[in-house]
Amino acid sequence: MSKRLGLDLSPLRTSRDYRLVFLGGSVSAFGSFITYVTIPYQVAKLTDDPLMVGLLGVCELVPLLVMAFVGGALADYVDRRLLVRGGELGLTVLTGILLLNAFSDRPHLWLLYVIAALAACVDGLQRPAVEAMVPRLVEPEQLPAVMALQSLSMQIAQLGGPALAGLLISAVDLTWVYAFDLLTFAVSLTCLTLVRAVPPPPAADRPSIRSVVTGLRYARSRPELLGTYLVDINAMFFGMPQALYPFLATQLGGPRILGLLYAAPSVGSLIATLTSRWTARVHRHGLMVLIAAAFWGVGIVGVGVSDTLWLTLFCLAFAGGADMISGIFRSIMWSQTIPDHLRGRLAGIEMLSYTTGPLLGQLRSGMMARTRLGVTGSIWLGGVLCVAGTLALAAALPRFLRYDGKDGQALKKAADEEWLAASAARSAQV
Repeated sequence: MSKRLGLDLSPLRTSRDYRLVFLGGSVSAFGSFITYVTIPYQVAKLTDDPLMVGLLGVCELVPLLVMAFVGGALADYVDRRLLVRGGELGLTVLTGILLLNAFSDRPHLWLLYVIAALAACVDGLQRPAVEAMVPRLVEPEQLPAVMALQSLSMQIAQLGGPALAGLLISAVDLTWVYAFDLLTFAVSLTCLTLVRAVPPPPAADRPSIRSVVTGLRYARSRPELLGTYLVDINAMFFGMPQALYPFLATQLGGPRILGLLYAAPSVGSLIATLTSRWTARVHRHGLMVLIAAAFWGVGIVGVGVSDTLWLTLFCLAFAGGADMISGIFRSIMWSQTIPDHLRGRLAGIEMLSYTTGPLLGQLRSGMMARTRLGVTGSIWLGGVLCVAGTLALAAALPRFLRYDGKDGQALKKAADEEWLAASAARSAQV
């Protein structure tokens, strides 16, 4: 039973290049989450103003909305490994500037906002290339295991990075905190240098507005892909209560349990990932995404109606596990079905779908909490609306509901072969 439910590590054993990407990405993500916590802390220390801390999110969101499309187009035109390595080098330079700024007797506040915006630009350029590169490093049947391993890497970083950041911030000067992140880039850059080239598909589209529009049209033409975007946006818009955690903590025991609220969903996600081997045997991916999204909403309803800490934490962990299952199956659908010559552009669209939903969801929950519903009412009603929206999408997207992963792989193979044949024909004419 443990072999059937446990984590499948075969991609790490069989693919040298994936091992390198996994190691480098895991170490880099761990360090990045340290800086992710440290920059807001430094802004709060310099200003003692929550609004100034909140403005960091605005600085990150605006460039991300633009650069995700640019990064997606570039990922379909250049060597994806070089684009990822260039992104790591850019983040290394930015972290070095943060270190020098922290070393100054009077650190510049404006520089922290500039670095936050530039880091979001680099992330928008790099992440589509990462997501488009990874499927090229393993066999198609290994993609469910790869998606679980990628999720595991991120969850460990999300749990361990902020925890270590707190210890470092309380024990040493901020320059040493940034220096730790800087060292992690040495590992990731070394690993990426050793990875073999991942060239673009033959006759790749040159980056342009037209190529971006081509990606958008393709996404629109595939109801099963639209389903992955819409189901996740619906779940996060109605069911993301993170902005209310400080107020929920006050009701349940005070600031000392705030960290538990943030950690609980990640614990559920980690458990779901470690027992994810079974996902490789499931081919009704669309159905599983819908079921998992509905269970996320059920968990959020439980958070809203609970008045005890242990039940709230359990419901958050349950919701986090359901969200991870949804994420695994959405990633499988993206990786197994999208033609390689469009993978980067579609990865940019995917990036927008899973980043804008939570941000808008936090705004929704905060606005509803200011009404007569209050904090808990905003949470449980959001969960109910999440379940209702998921059921409505299941009815509105029958092809997504019936989607079978075996059909998706055949579709991708046919699209790749058609593209190669068309490329060969164009080359022959020249």
